[in-house]
Amino acid sequence: MKQKKENPYKEVLTRLILDIFEKSNNNPLNYKQVAAKLNVQDSNSKIAIADILSDESKSGKFLQVERGKFKLRQLNVYVTGKVDMTADGSAYVVPNDEFENDIYIAPRKLRQALHNDIVKVHVYERSKGRKREGEVVEVIQRAKTDFTGTIDIADSFAFFLPDDRKMIHDIFIPLDNLNGATNGQKVVVSIIEWKKGAKNPIGEVKNILGKKGENNTEMNAILADFGFPLSFPKEVEEEANNIPDKITADEIKKRRDFREILTFTIDPFDAKDFDDAISFRTLENGNYEIGVHIADVSHYVIPDSVLDKEAFERGTSVYLVDRVIPMLPERLSNGVCSLRPHEEKLCFSAVFEMDEKATVIDQWFGRTVINSDRRFTYEEAQEVIETKEGDFATEILKLNELAYILRERKFKNGAISFESEEVKFHLDENGKPTGVYTKVRKDAHKLIEDFMLLANRKVAEYIGKQGRGKNKLTFVYRFHDTPNPETLTTFSQFASRFGHKLSIKSDKETAKSLNALMTKIEGSKEQNLLTSLAVRSMAKAIYTTKSTSHYGLAFDYYTHFTSPIRRYPDVMVHRLLQFYLDGGQKINAEHYEKMSEHSSQMEKKAAEAERASIKYKQAEFLQEQIGVEYKGIVSGVTEWGMYVEIEENKCEGMVRLRDITDDFYTLDEKNYAIIGQRKKKKYQLGDEVQIKVKKVDLEKRQIDFTLLS
Repeated sequence: MKQKKENPYKEVLTRLILDIFEKSNNNPLNYKQVAAKLNVQDSNSKIAIADILSDESKSGKFLQVERGKFKLRQLNVYVTGKVDMTADGSAYVVPNDEFENDIYIAPRKLRQALHNDIVKVHVYERSKGRKREGEVVEVIQRAKTDFTGTIDIADSFAFFLPDDRKMIHDIFIPLDNLNGATNGQKVVVSIIEWKKGAKNPIGEVKNILGKKGENNTEMNAILADFGFPLSFPKEVEEEANNIPDKITADEIKKRRDFREILTFTIDPFDAKDFDDAISFRTLENGNYEIGVHIADVSHYVIPDSVLDKEAFERGTSVYLVDRVIPMLPERLSNGVCSLRPHEEKLCFSAVFEMDEKATVIDQWFGRTVINSDRRFTYEEAQEVIETKEGDFATEILKLNELAYILRERKFKNGAISFESEEVKFHLDENGKPTGVYTKVRKDAHKLIEDFMLLANRKVAEYIGKQGRGKNKLTFVYRFHDTPNPETLTTFSQFASRFGHKLSIKSDKETAKSLNALMTKIEGSKEQNLLTSLAVRSMAKAIYTTKSTSHYGLAFDYYTHFTSPIRRYPDVMVHRLLQFYLDGGQKINAEHYEKMSEHSSQMEKKAAEAERASIKYKQAEFLQEQIGVEYKGIVSGVTEWGMYVEIEENKCEGMVRLRDITDDFYTLDEKNYAIIGQRKKKKYQLGDEVQIKVKKVDLEKRQIDFTLLS
């Protein structure tokens, strides 16, 4: 009788098989399913898996639950993931492994874990049909330990009440830890201790923000809540102040000189940091030389200096409704680096020779010196475009003509145009909103945008096309993935309710179809809603060294080169580009990938902080409008109510289901609607409704409406 040959890798294979059952939540599997999950395709390995399952079931490690199907006899699964708190104090842990289902954690099983913490969870074996449950056994990494909120002081102790609705614990503050805070003030508190078994953590007051409801207090609270510092450390300010603003003759000699060539900036009327300028001249051959000149931040901000470390940590400037929190100290952002008119400034430039058809004939990248002839606001440049008169009218009109060609070509190649209305506020001297308006993008905005896109694309192409595979040069790209087909299908079905047909058979058709939709809905009542949903159905753009393309812009290569005063990735791009221009070859990709990930996270936080400041100002504006009736459009539906956006001012609030008294309404998630159970009356996304402002909670940035019709 022939003896069965022992597999030398049996021990390793057994461990891998055990991992598969643990990751599959111990669902019964046969040997073919295990092989598929291990990505094993050869027949010998499949036989080895079948043998191990059979042998280990005899030893008691596995249980054969039906013919050929096995499961672990005892499940002891530990999963690592991120905590997602719910309103009732329970949570779900989202596993790091994207193929695993979320794990429900009852409130008493959270064991001091907080929202967004990284935790280790013990997963229970579940009964058939029940959701996956577990309990936290270890907090691996705290998402945050600083919180904003209100201090409540009693005779012998104080409590801190957090603003964050997902922070479900009040924080106990010993009186010695108040650091000058008085009762009712808004403060930032740090958790310093959380004793085992204690319900509440112990904290200390880190910053006093001020009186609740005051504009400065509330804006600073938003910044602190998202982890942005309220001021620069002393050593960072000192380093910035020590940078000389005079440019030496030696430095000018190293650079291409554009000081005698017509150059100007076009920016918002209230801008102080001008980080891009355009130069223009007609060449002897009839072509045009157009320079995109970007503030040379990397000349002044040296790697690993305290200034550089602070800029990296911040990642980006933050734009709230009434203020900018700069990435760099004012001395640099508004002074030394800012391309102010009639001042010599150092730049990093992308210079293009273009013909009448906006085709790039030649290009050059490198360091320059400029002297801007004129500072235009968007409104001033727009007036030149519309009247064909004014300073540098000939040059601006030619640039606008070329920008139109670049734009048309971009859309023809499959770029997507999302033109949503941007909400702006008229503020009084105390920062209180007196009116709401929407910002309109005109040709002057688009002219600048199109030449910035050209520079970003050409810089990325220049590096990206130089190497392949192992020889690929490390670079930081702005990557935008193709949309998820399921999400797109859902959006397409929703758009069809408004009579809009989308073709989503291919990426190119999707882009073409979306552009046609965006053009068609411009100025319509559903524009904001459909644009917002379309944007949400797209993948999010990120910074990465791994991928080069940008689906939304239809560019094979794309980066961010044009805003180093306010975005740290642009600083990285400048440094890398210069390194390669100087003949550099290999550089650590992993290091730049980690920096890119951090930059993407900080960009996301900055966007959330900006949205929070808009929500606050909308609530503050409507606080004076209690009882006022408006026409609105249903912009969202949930199991507890429907969101309505006021057509006139774009402020969004909620009509709670319990307040609609003509029927008992429930959510129809599939059809984005709420439906009355008796009369079957339906309110769907996009429906026009009449509402009245009922209540405003400034602290929670919540607006409640009453439905009138």
